[in-house]
Amino acid sequence: MTEKSYRLGEIAETLGAELRGDPEVRVGGLATLRAAGPDQLSFLANPAYAKHLADTLAAAVIVSPAAAGDCPTNVLLLDNPYLGYARLSHWFDPAPVAPPGIHPAAVVDPGATVAASASIGPGAVVEAGADIGEQVVIGASSVIGARAKVGANSIIRSRVTLAHDVVVGQRCHILSGAVIGSDGFGFANEKGQWHRIAQLGRVILGDDVEVGANTTIDRGALDDTVIGNGVKLDNLIQIAHNVRIGDHCAMAAMVGIAGSTKIGSHCVFGGASGVAGHLEIADQVHLTGMTLVTGDIREPGVYSSGTSADTNRQWRKNAVRFRQLDTLARRVKELEKKSEG
Repeated sequence: MTEKSYRLGEIAETLGAELRGDPEVRVGGLATLRAAGPDQLSFLANPAYAKHLADTLAAAVIVSPAAAGDCPTNVLLLDNPYLGYARLSHWFDPAPVAPPGIHPAAVVDPGATVAASASIGPGAVVEAGADIGEQVVIGASSVIGARAKVGANSIIRSRVTLAHDVVVGQRCHILSGAVIGSDGFGFANEKGQWHRIAQLGRVILGDDVEVGANTTIDRGALDDTVIGNGVKLDNLIQIAHNVRIGDHCAMAAMVGIAGSTKIGSHCVFGGASGVAGHLEIADQVHLTGMTLVTGDIREPGVYSSGTSADTNRQWRKNAVRFRQLDTLARRVKELEKKSEG
């Protein structure tokens, strides 16, 4: 058993779950149904894994009431077992806790404000005018630019860059390699040559935002780039300048949002989907993986584009037919006119 262990009774009370079993049983970790031992807790959220429930050796399982009858051990009843697992995962997180204070190898400008409860890791740089809030963690080799603000209880992992004037809300989590507030891709063309446009806006992250590893969010050209409260961004995402993302959206890896697009609240974008610039996307829009959006979406719902994989030979045939669709549509229209005449 790990150093951390908890009684089932206290777990049930914290989760608001109904316990069917022995409240004095202690668990010291989490595991899958197949791998769990007698001192571990498991959960069943995906019906695809229900076949492993009857044989689990776990000390207890978090399940929905409908599945409880098939469980051979103690059960914690929750309507949303996955949420219960998510909450408990933090109890057993082995990540080291950063101590408060400024590491001797960090560089903090005298003009910066750093709360006494904050932690500034080795090699980190905090520039003039930056404001680091209570209980903030700044990881090793991260850079907090001039006048940037990081709200209370936010975690900035190692090698993160917050450019000047970036605003990060409370309880945000920014993973390694992310760059927030880099210059947007703005250039004016004159006789075939590109002339750089200074990017004068900021990036503002709301509260409870998560930004994945190596994700980039560009600062605005004139207005700010704004990421709403509770937004979750996966790894390797590109958010261009002046984009606005509404509250509680979630985007999977390799999504790309072009400049000045406005996205509503509670949207979910599948991996590698892309949205062209200067568009408006309604609330509660779900894009399936690799969807390309080139026009406004004004109604909530699920949207898709692209074609599924096929053999190369069949795909090449279909690609030829796709190029012929406009000609075919015109021929059909002419035939319809003749038949009506």
